[in-house]
Amino acid sequence: MTNKKPDAGVRFQDLNLDQRLLDAISKIGFEYCTDIQAETLPWTLACSDLIGQAQTGTGKTAAFLITAIQSMLETPIPESDRCASEPRILALAPTRELAMQIARDAEQLCEYTGHTVVSVVGGMNYDRQRDQLQNSIVDILVATPGRLIDFLGSRDVYLDQIDMLILDEADRMLDMGFIPDVKRIIRHCTPKSERQTLLFSATFNQDVLNLASMWTQNAEFVEIEPEQKTAERVAQTVYLVGDDEKLPVLVNYLKKPEVEKAIVFANRRDQCRDLEEDLKNQGVTVSLMSGEIPQNKRLKTLDSFKKGEIQVLVATDVAGRGIHVDGVTHVFNYNLPDSAEDYVHRIGRTGRAGKTGVSISFAGEDDAFALPAIEKYIGQKLTTAVPDESLSEAMPNPPISRKRGRRRPPSGNRGGRPARSNQG
Repeated sequence: MTNKKPDAGVRFQDLNLDQRLLDAISKIGFEYCTDIQAETLPWTLACSDLIGQAQTGTGKTAAFLITAIQSMLETPIPESDRCASEPRILALAPTRELAMQIARDAEQLCEYTGHTVVSVVGGMNYDRQRDQLQNSIVDILVATPGRLIDFLGSRDVYLDQIDMLILDEADRMLDMGFIPDVKRIIRHCTPKSERQTLLFSATFNQDVLNLASMWTQNAEFVEIEPEQKTAERVAQTVYLVGDDEKLPVLVNYLKKPEVEKAIVFANRRDQCRDLEEDLKNQGVTVSLMSGEIPQNKRLKTLDSFKKGEIQVLVATDVAGRGIHVDGVTHVFNYNLPDSAEDYVHRIGRTGRAGKTGVSISFAGEDDAFALPAIEKYIGQKLTTAVPDESLSEAMPNPPISRKRGRRRPPSGNRGGRPARSNQG
Protein backbone atom coordinates (compact mmCIF):
# COMPACT_ATOMS: atom_id res chain seq x y z
CA MET A 1 0.00 0.00 0.00
CA THR A 2 1.29 3.46 -0.84
CA ASN A 3 0.07 6.84 0.18
CA LYS A 4 -0.57 9.57 -2.34
CA LYS A 5 0.77 13.08 -2.24
CA PRO A 6 -1.58 15.43 -0.39
CA ASP A 7 -1.75 19.15 -1.07
CA ALA A 8 1.48 20.73 0.18
CA GLY A 9 2.48 17.28 1.40
CA VAL A 10 5.20 16.66 3.97
CA ARG A 11 7.66 13.98 2.94
CA PHE A 12 9.28 11.69 5.50
CA GLN A 13 12.69 12.46 4.05
CA ASP A 14 12.19 16.12 5.03
CA LEU A 15 11.95 15.27 8.75
CA ASN A 16 15.66 14.57 9.35
CA LEU A 17 15.01 10.94 10.19
CA ASP A 18 17.79 8.38 10.46
CA GLN A 19 18.52 6.80 7.07
CA ARG A 20 17.89 3.27 8.41
CA LEU A 21 14.42 4.31 9.46
CA LEU A 22 13.82 6.10 6.15
CA ASP A 23 14.83 2.94 4.28
CA ALA A 24 12.20 0.95 6.20
CA ILE A 25 9.54 3.61 5.59
CA SER A 26 10.37 3.59 1.89
CA LYS A 27 10.21 -0.21 1.70
CA ILE A 28 6.73 -0.17 3.23
CA GLY A 29 5.75 2.22 0.45
CA PHE A 30 5.30 5.49 2.34
CA GLU A 31 6.66 8.74 0.94
CA TYR A 32 4.27 11.45 2.17
CA CYS A 33 2.91 11.91 5.68
CA THR A 34 -0.79 11.61 6.39
CA ASP A 35 -2.42 14.59 8.10
CA ILE A 36 -1.96 13.19 11.60
CA GLN A 37 1.67 12.35 10.87
CA ALA A 38 2.42 15.76 9.38
CA GLU A 39 0.83 17.53 12.36
CA THR A 40 2.26 15.40 15.15
CA LEU A 41 5.76 14.37 14.05
CA PRO A 42 7.35 17.86 14.32
CA TRP A 43 6.22 17.96 17.97
CA THR A 44 6.93 14.36 18.94
CA LEU A 45 10.34 14.27 17.23
CA ALA A 46 11.18 17.34 19.33
CA CYS A 47 10.43 15.23 22.44
CA SER A 48 7.17 16.97 23.36
CA ASP A 49 4.37 15.06 25.04
CA LEU A 50 1.37 14.89 22.73
CA ILE A 51 -2.36 14.22 22.83
CA GLY A 52 -3.59 13.31 19.36
CA GLN A 53 -7.14 12.90 18.14
CA ALA A 54 -7.57 10.99 14.92
CA GLN A 55 -9.82 8.29 13.54
CA THR A 56 -8.68 4.71 13.04
CA GLY A 57 -6.84 4.22 9.75
CA THR A 58 -5.33 7.73 9.56
CA GLY A 59 -1.73 6.67 10.22
CA LYS A 60 -1.36 7.44 13.92
CA THR A 61 0.32 4.08 14.60
CA ALA A 62 3.16 4.93 12.26
CA ALA A 63 3.35 8.42 13.76
CA PHE A 64 4.13 7.19 17.25
CA LEU A 65 6.31 4.28 16.13
CA ILE A 66 8.48 6.49 13.93
CA THR A 67 8.94 8.85 16.88
CA ALA A 68 9.88 5.97 19.20
CA ILE A 69 12.40 4.42 16.81
CA GLN A 70 14.00 7.75 15.91
CA SER A 71 14.35 8.55 19.61
CA MET A 72 16.17 5.28 20.27
CA LEU A 73 18.44 5.83 17.28
CA GLU A 74 19.37 9.31 18.52
CA THR A 75 20.09 8.10 22.08
CA PRO A 76 21.52 4.59 21.72
CA ILE A 77 22.32 2.59 24.86
CA PRO A 78 25.02 -0.10 24.57
CA GLU A 79 23.68 -3.61 25.10
CA SER A 80 26.26 -4.05 27.85
CA ASP A 81 24.36 -1.41 29.82
CA ARG A 82 20.96 -2.99 29.21
CA CYS A 83 19.14 -5.68 31.15
CA ALA A 84 16.51 -8.13 29.97
CA SER A 85 12.94 -7.34 31.01
CA GLU A 86 13.54 -3.56 30.78
CA PRO A 87 11.93 -2.10 27.65
CA ARG A 88 12.67 1.44 26.47
CA ILE A 89 9.32 1.97 24.76
CA LEU A 90 5.94 0.81 26.06
CA ALA A 91 2.86 0.90 23.80
CA LEU A 92 -0.45 0.02 25.44
CA ALA A 93 -3.48 -0.96 23.36
CA PRO A 94 -6.97 -2.06 24.48
CA THR A 95 -7.36 -5.16 22.30
CA ARG A 96 -5.20 -8.09 21.31
CA GLU A 97 -5.74 -7.49 17.61
CA LEU A 98 -4.68 -3.86 17.81
CA ALA A 99 -1.60 -4.73 19.88
CA MET A 100 -0.59 -7.40 17.36
CA GLN A 101 -1.06 -4.93 14.51
CA ILE A 102 1.13 -2.35 16.27
CA ALA A 103 3.80 -5.00 16.85
CA ARG A 104 3.76 -6.02 13.18
CA ASP A 105 4.08 -2.40 12.08
CA ALA A 106 6.93 -1.88 14.55
CA GLU A 107 8.80 -4.91 13.22
CA GLN A 108 8.54 -3.54 9.68
CA LEU A 109 9.85 -0.13 10.74
CA CYS A 110 12.69 -1.73 12.73
CA GLU A 111 13.85 -3.87 9.82
CA TYR A 112 17.13 -1.99 9.37
CA THR A 113 17.61 -0.54 12.86
CA GLY A 114 18.21 -3.73 14.85
CA HIS A 115 15.63 -2.96 17.54
CA THR A 116 13.63 -5.78 19.08
CA VAL A 117 9.84 -5.80 19.39
CA VAL A 118 8.02 -7.99 21.91
CA SER A 119 4.25 -8.23 22.34
CA VAL A 120 2.51 -9.50 25.46
CA VAL A 121 -1.21 -10.03 25.03
CA GLY A 122 -3.87 -12.28 26.50
CA GLY A 123 -4.93 -15.40 24.64
CA MET A 124 -1.40 -16.16 23.42
CA ASN A 125 1.24 -18.50 24.84
CA TYR A 126 2.09 -17.14 28.30
CA ASP A 127 5.31 -19.11 28.77
CA ARG A 128 6.68 -18.02 25.40
CA GLN A 129 6.00 -14.38 26.20
CA ARG A 130 7.61 -14.74 29.64
CA ASP A 131 10.67 -16.35 28.05
CA GLN A 132 11.03 -13.42 25.66
CA LEU A 133 10.84 -10.93 28.51
CA GLN A 134 13.29 -12.81 30.73
CA ASN A 135 15.90 -13.55 28.09
CA SER A 136 15.73 -10.72 25.55
CA ILE A 137 16.86 -7.14 25.39
CA VAL A 138 13.47 -5.55 24.67
CA ASP A 139 13.37 -2.21 22.89
CA ILE A 140 9.65 -1.87 22.11
CA LEU A 141 7.10 -3.65 24.27
CA VAL A 142 3.53 -3.71 22.93
CA ALA A 143 0.98 -4.89 25.46
CA THR A 144 -2.63 -5.18 26.46
CA PRO A 145 -3.24 -4.07 30.05
CA GLY A 146 -4.36 -7.37 31.58
CA ARG A 147 -1.41 -9.49 30.43
CA LEU A 148 1.08 -6.76 31.29
CA ILE A 149 -0.35 -6.58 34.83
CA ASP A 150 0.31 -10.33 35.12
CA PHE A 151 3.97 -9.94 34.17
CA LEU A 152 4.43 -6.95 36.45
CA GLY A 153 3.04 -9.02 39.30
CA SER A 154 5.44 -11.88 38.63
CA ARG A 155 8.35 -9.44 38.19
CA ASP A 156 9.07 -10.63 34.69
CA VAL A 157 9.07 -7.06 33.36
CA TYR A 158 10.22 -3.73 34.78
CA LEU A 159 9.05 -0.36 33.49
CA ASP A 160 11.34 1.98 35.43
CA GLN A 161 13.62 2.47 32.41
CA ILE A 162 10.84 3.55 30.03
CA ASP A 163 11.82 6.47 27.78
CA MET A 164 8.44 6.68 26.07
CA LEU A 165 4.91 5.67 27.00
CA ILE A 166 2.33 5.34 24.22
CA LEU A 167 -1.37 4.96 24.95
CA ASP A 168 -3.37 4.07 21.86
CA GLU A 169 -7.17 4.26 21.61
CA ALA A 170 -7.54 5.74 25.08
CA ASP A 171 -11.30 6.16 24.60
CA ARG A 172 -11.69 2.45 23.95
CA MET A 173 -9.62 1.61 27.04
CA LEU A 174 -12.04 3.73 29.03
CA ASP A 175 -15.08 2.08 27.44
CA MET A 176 -13.70 -1.40 28.14
CA GLY A 177 -12.96 -0.69 31.80
CA PHE A 178 -9.17 -0.86 31.53
CA ILE A 179 -8.37 2.46 33.16
CA PRO A 180 -7.73 1.01 36.68
CA ASP A 181 -5.22 -1.41 35.11
CA VAL A 182 -3.62 1.39 33.09
CA LYS A 183 -3.23 3.47 36.25
CA ARG A 184 -1.49 0.56 37.96
CA ILE A 185 0.84 0.13 35.00
CA ILE A 186 1.74 3.81 34.86
CA ARG A 187 2.67 3.75 38.56
CA HIS A 188 5.41 1.28 37.58
CA CYS A 189 6.71 3.56 34.80
CA THR A 190 9.32 6.27 34.81
CA PRO A 191 7.84 9.54 36.19
CA LYS A 192 6.15 11.65 33.53
CA SER A 193 8.84 14.34 33.96
CA GLU A 194 11.45 11.79 32.84
CA ARG A 195 9.62 10.17 29.94
CA GLN A 196 7.83 11.24 26.79
CA THR A 197 4.13 10.37 26.72
CA LEU A 198 2.02 10.11 23.58
CA LEU A 199 -1.72 9.56 23.91
CA PHE A 200 -3.98 8.92 20.94
CA SER A 201 -7.73 8.60 20.83
CA ALA A 202 -10.48 8.69 18.22
CA THR A 203 -12.68 10.73 20.55
CA PHE A 204 -12.05 12.91 23.59
CA ASN A 205 -14.70 13.26 26.25
CA GLN A 206 -13.97 14.95 29.56
CA ASP A 207 -12.98 11.68 31.23
CA VAL A 208 -10.30 10.99 28.61
CA LEU A 209 -9.02 14.57 28.81
CA ASN A 210 -8.76 14.31 32.60
CA LEU A 211 -6.69 11.16 32.30
CA ALA A 212 -4.51 12.72 29.61
CA SER A 213 -3.74 15.67 31.87
CA MET A 214 -2.72 13.27 34.66
CA TRP A 215 -0.36 11.26 32.47
CA THR A 216 1.25 13.95 30.27
CA GLN A 217 3.28 17.08 30.94
CA ASN A 218 2.82 20.30 28.93
CA ALA A 219 1.42 18.22 26.10
CA GLU A 220 0.63 19.55 22.66
CA PHE A 221 -2.90 18.81 21.47
CA VAL A 222 -3.42 17.88 17.83
CA GLU A 223 -6.88 17.22 16.45
CA ILE A 224 -7.43 15.87 12.96
CA GLU A 225 -11.08 16.04 11.99
CA PRO A 226 -11.96 13.71 9.13
CA GLU A 227 -13.35 15.46 6.07
CA GLN A 228 -16.37 13.24 6.56
CA LYS A 229 -16.94 11.18 9.67
CA THR A 230 -18.00 8.30 7.47
CA ALA A 231 -15.83 7.01 4.67
CA GLU A 232 -16.62 9.05 1.59
CA ARG A 233 -16.12 6.03 -0.63
CA VAL A 234 -18.71 3.90 1.19
CA ALA A 235 -22.26 3.74 -0.18
CA GLN A 236 -24.59 3.39 2.83
CA THR A 237 -28.08 1.91 2.75
CA VAL A 238 -30.43 0.97 5.57
CA TYR A 239 -32.97 -1.78 4.85
CA LEU A 240 -36.19 -1.48 6.86
CA VAL A 241 -36.97 -5.09 7.69
CA GLY A 242 -38.73 -7.21 10.27
CA ASP A 243 -36.48 -9.27 12.50
CA ASP A 244 -37.52 -12.47 10.71
CA GLU A 245 -36.54 -10.95 7.35
CA LYS A 246 -32.95 -10.12 8.27
CA LEU A 247 -31.45 -13.57 7.69
CA PRO A 248 -32.98 -14.26 4.23
CA VAL A 249 -32.11 -10.78 3.00
CA LEU A 250 -28.53 -11.20 4.24
CA VAL A 251 -28.14 -14.65 2.69
CA ASN A 252 -29.54 -13.55 -0.68
CA TYR A 253 -27.38 -10.43 -0.73
CA LEU A 254 -24.24 -12.46 0.04
CA LYS A 255 -24.93 -14.50 -3.12
CA LYS A 256 -24.46 -11.43 -5.31
CA PRO A 257 -21.26 -11.77 -7.38
CA GLU A 258 -19.99 -8.34 -6.30
CA VAL A 259 -19.86 -9.45 -2.63
CA GLU A 260 -16.31 -10.79 -2.68
CA LYS A 261 -15.30 -10.23 0.94
CA ALA A 262 -17.74 -9.17 3.66
CA ILE A 263 -17.93 -8.53 7.40
CA VAL A 264 -21.23 -8.95 9.25
CA PHE A 265 -21.43 -7.11 12.58
CA ALA A 266 -23.81 -8.05 15.38
CA ASN A 267 -24.07 -6.54 18.83
CA ARG A 268 -23.65 -9.60 21.01
CA ARG A 269 -21.60 -12.78 21.08
CA ASP A 270 -24.62 -15.08 21.09
CA GLN A 271 -26.03 -13.31 18.01
CA CYS A 272 -22.70 -13.80 16.24
CA ARG A 273 -22.62 -17.51 17.12
CA ASP A 274 -26.14 -17.96 15.79
CA LEU A 275 -25.36 -16.02 12.61
CA GLU A 276 -22.26 -18.07 11.85
CA GLU A 277 -24.27 -21.28 12.24
CA ASP A 278 -27.14 -19.97 10.12
CA LEU A 279 -24.85 -18.81 7.32
CA LYS A 280 -22.96 -22.11 7.26
CA ASN A 281 -26.33 -23.88 7.01
CA GLN A 282 -26.96 -21.82 3.85
CA GLY A 283 -23.63 -22.80 2.28
CA VAL A 284 -21.74 -19.56 3.00
CA THR A 285 -18.01 -19.84 3.75
CA VAL A 286 -18.00 -18.01 7.05
CA SER A 287 -16.01 -17.78 10.31
CA LEU A 288 -16.53 -16.13 13.66
CA MET A 289 -14.47 -13.32 15.23
CA SER A 290 -15.39 -12.60 18.84
CA GLY A 291 -13.65 -12.25 22.18
CA GLU A 292 -14.46 -15.83 23.16
CA ILE A 293 -12.48 -17.31 20.26
CA PRO A 294 -8.86 -18.26 21.22
CA GLN A 295 -6.37 -15.75 19.91
CA ASN A 296 -4.38 -18.21 17.79
CA LYS A 297 -7.58 -19.27 16.03
CA ARG A 298 -8.58 -15.62 15.49
CA LEU A 299 -5.24 -14.92 13.82
CA LYS A 300 -5.60 -17.96 11.55
CA THR A 301 -9.15 -16.92 10.68
CA LEU A 302 -8.03 -13.39 9.83
CA ASP A 303 -5.23 -14.75 7.64
CA SER A 304 -7.70 -17.00 5.78
CA PHE A 305 -10.01 -14.01 5.30
CA LYS A 306 -7.16 -11.94 3.85
CA LYS A 307 -6.31 -14.76 1.44
CA GLY A 308 -9.92 -15.02 0.27
CA GLU A 309 -10.43 -18.53 1.64
CA ILE A 310 -13.33 -17.21 3.73
CA GLN A 311 -15.97 -14.96 2.16
CA VAL A 312 -17.62 -13.70 5.33
CA LEU A 313 -16.52 -12.83 8.86
CA VAL A 314 -19.13 -12.44 11.59
CA ALA A 315 -17.78 -10.13 14.29
CA THR A 316 -18.56 -8.17 17.42
CA ASP A 317 -17.39 -4.57 17.73
CA VAL A 318 -14.53 -5.48 20.07
CA ALA A 319 -13.12 -8.14 17.73
CA GLY A 320 -13.86 -6.00 14.69
CA ARG A 321 -11.39 -3.32 15.77
CA GLY A 322 -8.56 -5.66 14.83
CA ILE A 323 -9.79 -6.27 11.29
CA HIS A 324 -7.66 -4.09 9.04
CA VAL A 325 -8.00 -5.90 5.71
CA ASP A 326 -7.88 -4.27 2.31
CA GLY A 327 -10.40 -5.53 -0.22
CA VAL A 328 -13.45 -5.81 2.05
CA THR A 329 -16.23 -5.06 -0.45
CA HIS A 330 -19.21 -5.04 1.92
CA VAL A 331 -20.03 -4.45 5.57
CA PHE A 332 -23.38 -5.57 6.97
CA ASN A 333 -24.83 -4.31 10.23
CA TYR A 334 -27.13 -7.14 11.28
CA ASN A 335 -28.06 -4.86 14.17
CA LEU A 336 -27.41 -1.16 14.34
CA PRO A 337 -24.93 -0.49 17.15
CA ASP A 338 -25.87 1.41 20.30
CA SER A 339 -23.04 3.88 19.64
CA ALA A 340 -22.86 6.09 16.56
CA GLU A 341 -19.06 5.95 16.82
CA ASP A 342 -19.20 2.16 16.51
CA TYR A 343 -21.26 2.57 13.33
CA VAL A 344 -18.52 4.73 11.82
CA HIS A 345 -15.88 2.25 12.90
CA ARG A 346 -17.79 -0.67 11.39
CA ILE A 347 -18.31 0.81 7.95
CA GLY A 348 -14.69 1.95 7.94
CA ARG A 349 -13.70 -1.70 7.42
CA THR A 350 -14.63 -1.23 3.75
CA GLY A 351 -13.73 1.50 1.26
CA ARG A 352 -10.06 1.28 2.29
CA ALA A 353 -6.89 1.90 0.29
CA GLY A 354 -8.65 4.10 -2.27
CA LYS A 355 -11.33 1.56 -3.17
CA THR A 356 -15.10 1.92 -2.92
CA GLY A 357 -17.20 -0.07 -0.49
CA VAL A 358 -20.80 -0.79 0.42
CA SER A 359 -22.46 -0.71 3.82
CA ILE A 360 -25.83 -2.41 4.33
CA SER A 361 -27.62 -2.00 7.67
CA PHE A 362 -30.76 -3.77 8.84
CA ALA A 363 -33.17 -1.72 10.94
CA GLY A 364 -35.89 -3.75 12.60
CA GLU A 365 -38.19 -2.79 15.42
CA ASP A 366 -35.38 -2.91 17.98
CA ASP A 367 -32.88 -1.02 15.81
CA ALA A 368 -34.80 1.92 14.38
CA PHE A 369 -34.40 4.07 17.49
CA ALA A 370 -30.61 4.24 16.83
CA LEU A 371 -30.95 5.83 13.38
CA PRO A 372 -31.43 9.50 14.39
CA ALA A 373 -28.34 9.49 16.62
CA ILE A 374 -26.22 7.93 13.86
CA GLU A 375 -27.46 10.42 11.26
CA LYS A 376 -26.77 13.32 13.60
CA TYR A 377 -23.25 12.05 14.30
CA ILE A 378 -22.28 11.51 10.66
CA GLY A 379 -24.01 14.71 9.52
CA GLN A 380 -26.06 13.14 6.77
CA LYS A 381 -29.37 11.41 6.16
CA LEU A 382 -29.02 7.70 5.49
CA THR A 383 -30.76 6.17 2.48
CA THR A 384 -33.52 3.83 3.61
CA ALA A 385 -35.14 1.18 1.44
CA VAL A 386 -37.31 -1.92 1.52
CA PRO A 387 -35.56 -5.03 0.12
CA ASP A 388 -36.74 -6.04 -3.35
CA GLU A 389 -38.27 -9.43 -4.10
CA SER A 390 -34.97 -11.05 -5.10
CA LEU A 391 -33.54 -10.31 -1.63
CA SER A 392 -36.64 -11.54 0.17
CA GLU A 393 -36.73 -14.96 -1.52
CA ALA A 394 -36.90 -18.01 0.70
CA MET A 395 -33.58 -19.63 1.59
CA PRO A 396 -32.70 -23.10 0.21
CA ASN A 397 -32.38 -24.51 3.73
CA PRO A 398 -34.83 -23.66 6.50
CA PRO A 399 -33.34 -21.45 9.20
CA ILE A 400 -32.19 -23.21 12.35
CA SER A 401 -34.87 -23.16 15.03
CA ARG A 402 -33.71 -22.07 18.46
CA LYS A 403 -35.53 -21.95 21.73
CA ARG A 404 -34.48 -19.08 23.92
CA GLY A 405 -35.12 -18.62 27.60
CA ARG A 406 -37.26 -15.68 28.50
CA ARG A 407 -35.22 -12.50 28.54
CA ARG A 408 -34.96 -10.29 31.55
CA PRO A 409 -36.74 -6.93 31.37
CA PRO A 410 -34.63 -4.09 29.95
CA SER A 411 -32.76 -1.78 32.30
CA GLY A 412 -33.49 1.90 31.90
CA ASN A 413 -35.88 3.52 29.48
CA ARG A 414 -34.85 1.89 26.18
CA GLY A 415 -38.28 1.82 24.57
CA GLY A 416 -38.73 -1.88 25.36
CA ARG A 417 -35.41 -2.94 23.87
CA PRO A 418 -33.69 -5.82 25.70
CA ALA A 419 -30.70 -4.79 27.78
CA ARG A 420 -27.45 -5.10 25.87
CA SER A 421 -25.37 -7.95 27.19
CA ASN A 422 -22.81 -10.57 26.24
CA GLN A 423 -20.68 -8.13 24.29
CA GLY A 424 -17.29 -8.67 22.74
